[in-house]
Amino acid sequence: MIHLRNPNRPVLASGMRRGAFTLIELLTVISIVGILSALVLPALTNAREKARSVLCLNNTKQLTLAWQLYADDHDQFLPYNLGSNNGKGISTVQTNLNWVDGVMTWGLEPDNTNVEKLAHSGLGIYMSRAFNVYHCPSDHALSSIQRQAGWTARVRSYSMNAMVGDAGLASASGYNVNNPYYRQFFKMTAIPKPAEIFVFLDEHPDSIDDGYFVNRAYYPEWIDLPASYHNRSTAFSFADGHSELHRWHVPNTYPSPLPDAADLPIDLDDSDQSDFNWVVQHMSVYDW
Repeated sequence: MIHLRNPNRPVLASGMRRGAFTLIELLTVISIVGILSALVLPALTNAREKARSVLCLNNTKQLTLAWQLYADDHDQFLPYNLGSNNGKGISTVQTNLNWVDGVMTWGLEPDNTNVEKLAHSGLGIYMSRAFNVYHCPSDHALSSIQRQAGWTARVRSYSMNAMVGDAGLASASGYNVNNPYYRQFFKMTAIPKPAEIFVFLDEHPDSIDDGYFVNRAYYPEWIDLPASYHNRSTAFSFADGHSELHRWHVPNTYPSPLPDAADLPIDLDDSDQSDFNWVVQHMSVYDW
């Protein structure tokens, strides 16, 4: 049988094989890989962050379930929700009666990493030492001194609405001194629209100190600031047990989650109060 040679096929000398990539071929391959990476990596990053936001929502749901179980065991009275000595009106000493114990800082104080305080606080018995539930997987905020100490994360990312639960001295008169014209919810049964009142949220690392998230409805100023880890959104859980992401629109609501990035408190003018007003509308009900 006679085989005809393809006239366009290069003839290699006897015993020789085709060499490696030429420089032009190598550069072409590198360019193609770069283009594919530019197309694929953002999608992978978005998918990873989406997964983290789902985990964060689940954390807030688990905390709210523990909060509901506490109320069931205490004749519908809600857990203590106490503020620390941080300029929010009336201070309360640290105590394991609170829903969560400990005050976080940008220093090396043990409260920043002490999971045992979580275990022995008001909701600790209902969490079965599931300490990861207290921390948002997108929260990597640490100060330089904390990173130098080898820390990977602080212990908590979530706080509780200041108008929900017994706030100690701040609510001893039956209302919260921070918001005297709004109802303080001491019992589960006192919440008129549970699907509209938030209980937990992930809080900006600059303001999270205690577990008490408070802003004053009568003055447009961020004292405590929501976190915005999830594409400018915050995970909220509500008194009926559902959780959802809420996206912010005003730039001063979502500064970078870095130490001293928020520059609190943040005064708001008429043009940038929409995010603040949404929080106020979902923290309580007007009671006067």
